[in-house]
Amino acid sequence: MKYISNEELRNLIAQWFKEDIGDGDHTSLSCIPETAIGCQQLIIKEEGILAGVEVAEQVINYFDPELRTETFLRDGAHVRPGDIAFRVYGKVLSLLQVERTMLNIMQRLSGIATTANRYQSLIQDTGCRVLDTRKTTPGLRLLEKEAVAIGGGTNHRIGLFDMILLKDNHVDFAGGITAAITRAQAYCKKNDKQLKIEIEVRNEDEIREALQTNGADRIMLDNFTPERTKEAVGIIRDWEQQNGRHIEIESSGGITLGTLRDYALCGVDFISVGALTHSVKSLDMSFKAVK
Repeated sequence: MKYISNEELRNLIAQWFKEDIGDGDHTSLSCIPETAIGCQQLIIKEEGILAGVEVAEQVINYFDPELRTETFLRDGAHVRPGDIAFRVYGKVLSLLQVERTMLNIMQRLSGIATTANRYQSLIQDTGCRVLDTRKTTPGLRLLEKEAVAIGGGTNHRIGLFDMILLKDNHVDFAGGITAAITRAQAYCKKNDKQLKIEIEVRNEDEIREALQTNGADRIMLDNFTPERTKEAVGIIRDWEQQNGRHIEIESSGGITLGTLRDYALCGVDFISVGALTHSVKSLDMSFKAVK
């Protein structure tokens, strides 16, 4: 796993099973013999990008190390209805208790990977990259961001600790664009932090002020129309030529599949899309007994 350690993942898995099983799966315990052995297979029911296979293997192994998994498709595979991702062999009681927890995480992560792939594919020829955001499920951020990457999207900052992103509220509370950027620079210098500084701007005047401070690594154009975005890109690129310094440009705010390409063609480097994680549809799949 890219972001999460095995220990962190196992702690998560323990919580997932505690939530689902409680003091026992009384349905399975009431009708399945303790000694019953069987096999179940993960069947794909919808076209998309597969993600969560590594997590599923960990979930299965955590619950019952004696279960044996035969994996046919790995994370990042383009899957279609009828594909078999893997089969699991072992105690039927264990298979039944693992089923829902494993499916929940695989369906969600695959849904995120599929969504990221759909967005990035629309602008692949432009050189622009689709970014995720911090609009993630509490407790699942690291896995969801990894799913974005599996689908071909690009991760923005992981949290509040690995980049400085001065948004509108920061700017307003700090007293303006210049104050926010210069304070961020001073903070990094004082605390020996090598962090990128990004500034969110709302209009052309704020763009020019941000450029004048010469302290931001990236400028985020918040809720600009494609027309205003094109003008903003022109302002920033002209400044770059005069000053010999590259500034990354990010578009953000209500950008959909229908408008994504219009923004990418304006020449921005990144487009951040909260919908990659906050409102995805899970990819349909099932875990069925093999008779």
